[in-house]
Amino acid sequence: MLFEKELHFARSAAMHAGELALGYQTPELKPESKPDLSPVTIADRESERLIAGRIEDVFPDDGILGEEGTHKESRNGRRWIIDPIDGTRDFVRGLPLWSVLIGFEVDGEVVAGVCNMAPRREMYSALRGAGSWRNDSRLSISAIDSASSAIVCIDGLNRLHEFPFAKSAPDWLSQFWAVRSLGGCLDAMLVASGFAELWIELHAHPWDFAPLKIIAEEAGARFMNFDGGSSIYGSDAAIFVPALEPEFRKLVGDTPGGLSHSHAG
Repeated sequence: MLFEKELHFARSAAMHAGELALGYQTPELKPESKPDLSPVTIADRESERLIAGRIEDVFPDDGILGEEGTHKESRNGRRWIIDPIDGTRDFVRGLPLWSVLIGFEVDGEVVAGVCNMAPRREMYSALRGAGSWRNDSRLSISAIDSASSAIVCIDGLNRLHEFPFAKSAPDWLSQFWAVRSLGGCLDAMLVASGFAELWIELHAHPWDFAPLKIIAEEAGARFMNFDGGSSIYGSDAAIFVPALEPEFRKLVGDTPGGLSHSHAG
């Protein structure tokens, strides 16, 4: 199958990077602050160095975009997008909510992705057209189709006040069966696995979204930006079961720039 070799490579690289990161996870580990005040550790940098080095060895013409600064232009339309530790705050505190994320993009489309939740021993992966998996189990979204029975996950609640729908969000959230906020990668994988129905990410980067998008879509979920697009470069996004698309549209549709007319169906 097309790009099966690349997916196998990504799984292996993510597994070894996760093992490396776990070796750094001690109470003595001290994070530094990046310019945007997000934390970074030696584990983040060494994990990215390991993954990028393997890409250079095996796919020397491919491009690389890494959260911790690795940047290489592609010579063939292919690019690897890396978040060496998604959830560094959880990593530093010893919470098992972080992952190694690797997305593989061809001509601007993510065609393979891996989310290795190393502390949970869960390897999520997907290949375009071939489904998505947690370890050896095929993933599928839930059949729940009403907000009153659904779990919604929302990341970055501490930044909710920055968004145009901040005032309406509490009432909107109240219609759901339960609300969770465990962290971007885990919340997104809960939707892909059928344990939750809607995940909202208020602000993130391509390396946060790349593998999560394809894993969720191959499990049957939708990926949508607040403007109605479907891009990992959109800085915000939601992943949801198709039946709850109207609820997501209600939240963001009446805000400036929300579900812009060019995308709204």
